Amino acid sequence: MTTTIDEVVGRNSDVRARPAGFVTDTFAIAGRALRAVPRDLEAVIPGVFIALFFFVVNIATLSNLTESSIPGFDFKAFQLPTAILLGVTGVSRAPAVVLDVQNGYFDRLLLSPVRRSSILLGHMIADIAVAVGLIIPILAVGFLVGVRFDTGLLGLLAFIALGALWSLAFTGFGYAIALKTGNPAAVNSSFLLFFPFLFLTTSYVPREQLEGWLDVVAAWNPVTYLLQGMRTLIYGGWNWSDIGAALLAIAIVGVVSMSMCFAALRGRIRRG
Repeated sequence: MTTTIDEVVGRNSDVRARPAGFVTDTFAIAGRALRAVPRDLEAVIPGVFIALFFFVVNIATLSNLTESSIPGFDFKAFQLPTAILLGVTGVSRAPAVVLDVQNGYFDRLLLSPVRRSSILLGHMIADIAVAVGLIIPILAVGFLVGVRFDTGLLGLLAFIALGALWSLAFTGFGYAIALKTGNPAAVNSSFLLFFPFLFLTTSYVPREQLEGWLDVVAAWNPVTYLLQGMRTLIYGGWNWSDIGAALLAIAIVGVVSMSMCFAALRGRIRRG
């Protein structure tokens, strides 16, 4: 007696793909996102170029002025964290999520047993790896111009970690816009959100040099405390108060951005 294909399919019509697990799903998404980075270098290279450009130009134009005005002040070391934040902020795989939404891949993911949160978390793991990759060449230029870490190798690793964590915290805004709008232009413009954070703070001079309204704004700006925490690792030693304030600033921004992007993910799932 023979069994037809239709009979086999009929008997197994209730067969479903078995979930692979949260960790497997997350790293599968992360691996796919990382494999796409070499094909999308135009999305990451400009950030490093702009950061290095402003770092070198600011050192050339402002070092003598600031160091002569503030005895013992090392403007190169002071500027390095600013260059790092300029290079890694807003760099994420959010534009790739927009493309997935537009070409239907995102909807196919929702039809699979993949964990919904893994879709975002996988991309964010890739973002951390990309951020670390972007920090390294900026650090290399910093070393070339004479910047050294008083806290040694551990301080250098903590410095990189702070930069990567800030990059991760800020990516939530890009993913929120990507999932809410599905518009690549809107996602690309999300970097503009960072400009008030970076320039209304101690990006060019110490806090003591700020006056009036700018000093008030800087006091409420989380980037002020992030910059101070990163700078203390270079020339201030292990000042746990400054480092803790930097971590708190990252956490505050991260809670806001992640709440927005996961809310946008839930909205996209409902629409799907």
